[in-house]
Amino acid sequence: MSIKALVLLFVFSAISLSGCMFNVHPNPKKPNPIDNTLTSTPSFRPNETDQVSENAQETTGVLTLGESLSLALMKNPALAAFSWEMKARDAARIQAALLPNPELNFEIENFAGSSPLQGVDQAETTISLGQLIELAGKRSKREQVASLNRDLAGWDYETLRLDLFTEVTKSFIEVLGDQKKVALSEDLLKLAKQLSEAVSKRVNAGKVSPVEEIKANVALASAKIDLDRVKRTLQASRKVLAAMWGSTFPKFQSVKGALSVPTSLPAFDQLIDRLSRNPELARWATELARRKAVIHLEKAQSTPDITIGGGFRQFNESDATAFVAGISIDLPVFDRNQGRIGEAQAQHSKALAEQHATVLRLRTMLSEAYRTLSTTHAAAEGLKNELLPGAELTFEAVSEGYRLGKFDLLDVLDAQRTLAQARAQYLQAQIDHQQSLADVERLIGERLDRKKFITK
Repeated sequence: MSIKALVLLFVFSAISLSGCMFNVHPNPKKPNPIDNTLTSTPSFRPNETDQVSENAQETTGVLTLGESLSLALMKNPALAAFSWEMKARDAARIQAALLPNPELNFEIENFAGSSPLQGVDQAETTISLGQLIELAGKRSKREQVASLNRDLAGWDYETLRLDLFTEVTKSFIEVLGDQKKVALSEDLLKLAKQLSEAVSKRVNAGKVSPVEEIKANVALASAKIDLDRVKRTLQASRKVLAAMWGSTFPKFQSVKGALSVPTSLPAFDQLIDRLSRNPELARWATELARRKAVIHLEKAQSTPDITIGGGFRQFNESDATAFVAGISIDLPVFDRNQGRIGEAQAQHSKALAEQHATVLRLRTMLSEAYRTLSTTHAAAEGLKNELLPGAELTFEAVSEGYRLGKFDLLDVLDAQRTLAQARAQYLQAQIDHQQSLADVERLIGERLDRKKFITK
């Protein structure tokens, strides 16, 4: 290897090492809010009997809530698309940590001119390497901002996942409620058939007018129409649930769950204490850290970088060589990055105000959701303990009285209609209560342990 090549290699190594010396990481990386695999256990957990599985496959039989959440977690298109955003943030973080590339310069002077510089005999050839050295820890600060950007994407993923789990839960409740509505309509159809048969026997025995048989048949036809309607509604809600994991047609036959209403509710103060688990609120700690890191980066940008270089020059006239070295630095006379620093500081102040606004907004939403939860709870309890038992007893008494000839058909039909309405109202109250419970769980960022406030 020639002396010139050795000198060039030495200069390049010195420049590269000097660049590394000015870029030491000041702090270790903070843990991300979620795992890199995007398959960590969700913060919005199902009940103990409905644990999420990472290898979920849609069943062709009975589907549980836990299985629905697993399918959505693993196969939802929106979550799948977000994984690419996470990879993009990781790539940006890698790029931010890279050193600036060195520059190779080649210059030839004093050639192809006028006599005596017509040829290259008196030319001067210079080969040099230059390296930009970032001062004030710019690279480490830039990497920190990129790392916090990645963490923010993790919190955004948590929010998206929580929203998805809430939608799946509410869709599951709709399917479960529609199934129970079908069962309720089938029971009412059975009652209508029994009533129609009883009226037909009394008409054949000459005890009542044939007009009553027509009325009974009309009620029977109405029950059939209602059953067909709720079955169609069930088909639609099943498709909505299956769409949560990207399926165009549901494979499951039915869903399994309970719409029971707890005898008591958790205190509002307990829910307020859990509000900090909401990723929309939890993300602001990372957001403020990122805004602060941007301020530090912009202040570092006000420190000018230096470029050092070195190489050798050859003089063709005398075939002599000489080393060359240089250093350049910007003079911060006009641009001291004061505008960017002021912008970063304003953005940090804005983030503080937005954090406060988020707290107030979520508290207000939780207050409204809890009010709805309390209202639906009271309605369900009233229907269960007062209206429904009375309607059942009335229908049984009127039906028995009709067989004994004490009541006419209109009384029976009115009692049957009252019973149907009471059962439908109670079922809808159960559905509404479970939906409002899902809204509360969305705001506190986790499933409530119903065992703590449900008395069996």
